[in-house]
Amino acid sequence: MLSRSSFTSLVVGVFAVYVAHTCWVMYGIVYTRPCPAAADGAAGGCVWPYLARRPKLQLSVYTTTRSSIGAESNIDLVLNVEDFDIESKFERTVNVSVPKKTRNNGTLYAFVFLHHAGILPWHDGKQVHIVSPLTTYMIPKPEEINLLTGESATQQIEAEKQPNALDEPVSHWRSRLTLNVMVEDFVFDGSSLPADVHRYMKMVQLGKTVHYLPILFIDQLSNRVKDLMVINRSTTELPLTVSYDKISLGKLRFWIHMQDAVYSLQQFGFSEKDADEVKGIFVDTNLYFLALTFFVAAFHLLFDFLAFKNDISFWKKKRSMIGMSTKAVLWRCFSTVVIFLFLLDEQTSLLVLIPAGIGAVIELWKVKKALKMTIRWQGLRPKFQFGAYNDSEKKTEEYDAQAMKYLSYLLYPLCIGGAGYSLLNVKYKSWYSWLINSFVNGVYAFGFLFMLPQLFVNYKMKSVAHLPWKAFTYKAFNTFIDDIFAFIITMPTSHRLACFRDDVVFLVYLYQRWLYPVDKSRVNEYGESYEEKLKKKSS
Repeated sequence: MLSRSSFTSLVVGVFAVYVAHTCWVMYGIVYTRPCPAAADGAAGGCVWPYLARRPKLQLSVYTTTRSSIGAESNIDLVLNVEDFDIESKFERTVNVSVPKKTRNNGTLYAFVFLHHAGILPWHDGKQVHIVSPLTTYMIPKPEEINLLTGESATQQIEAEKQPNALDEPVSHWRSRLTLNVMVEDFVFDGSSLPADVHRYMKMVQLGKTVHYLPILFIDQLSNRVKDLMVINRSTTELPLTVSYDKISLGKLRFWIHMQDAVYSLQQFGFSEKDADEVKGIFVDTNLYFLALTFFVAAFHLLFDFLAFKNDISFWKKKRSMIGMSTKAVLWRCFSTVVIFLFLLDEQTSLLVLIPAGIGAVIELWKVKKALKMTIRWQGLRPKFQFGAYNDSEKKTEEYDAQAMKYLSYLLYPLCIGGAGYSLLNVKYKSWYSWLINSFVNGVYAFGFLFMLPQLFVNYKMKSVAHLPWKAFTYKAFNTFIDDIFAFIITMPTSHRLACFRDDVVFLVYLYQRWLYPVDKSRVNEYGESYEEKLKKKSS
């Protein structure tokens, strides 16, 4: 049976191997080995770039309701760039006619052709093209109304007539189309072509050498939820912003892998909004900051695991509540559950929602331990029994109740006033949404006040030895990491501000740890003292 220290060492070792393996894989993606024969000028086994011949190119974008085309019938030309320069970046907005089939929840496709100038794409044997849908399906966001004044009541009545309308996905317009062309004159080794790029390559034989035509790529990561527009039956034209930029081979390979990863997440059940959060990490940050984000996220997972492990271990062995504020435990449980329900109501990313849900379950279990609660079943009806406190625990409860008495004079009026103000001035989807938002605003704005009972108990007992410092340390590391993620992952503003609030709370705990040094005669978090252990060993 592994001890706790060896198990932790094993987890850290596996984590180090994982990080090293990931770095090696990333290096293999960014770096591509060129054809060795190209250095000697030999053509055998090498695949040469067609762009090295500097052909005169033209870019054409067509739309159609079919996923494949064989001729120029039933297609619309929406953009034509003559004398296309692969080195020059541009962005153009065009109006696209929306066919009746697309307005009735059909799909519209964009066909992007890169071909020789002055020749129609289907008459050019050396053209390359790529297809991308301009529409996607997503459940529309419910409308928010003022719960007292009844604003937007018309829309509310229509929603009541169609109770399932908001649960059904409707067609949305992707208003951005981002194009890239790989511009490096890179010579590939024909015997070891990278599989990720190979599917985007089209080869032609020119004399005795094999050339690959320009690699055209559509950046799907740039298609964000915020750019989507609902398509209704009265829509006849919609704007489409076509942007182009050159791309290097290393970034192209990395982008292909990231797009495949996002697609895999969607296959595993991630919604369009959840996948959009992952896209934002890649698109809205540069590659250096992205690499830093990867390492930060990896350490966040490690510290999350270690914090959960030590927290569970601490409370599993907990036999006494001496020095522990029961009110603080109850409040942490209440606030964690409310935050989880709020994030669920706001349809927050699973990257934030899943850890919040796990934390809520752990806090519920900790309340059961703190109240010394046992559950006995009498048939289908549960019966709750609570254990008795000893004199030392009762003294702690007195300090706890005294702190809560003073705290209630400040906290309750602030929470009730905030809930009333939001009801009068803010629009919500439902009364449930208002209730959850009122609770969570109280948690975020004044939640740190509920840490005061524990600080007050520490002050009265002049000790912090009863606190789970290992779990606190790992959670503190994660709090500082959350400060970084607060600017990367999309989340409610109140949740973002709460990340910085937790920093202040932990610094106060650190001050108390310095102020009250360890006294070995006092009990620790397991209800034991150092001197008692020595007596047991000597006897």
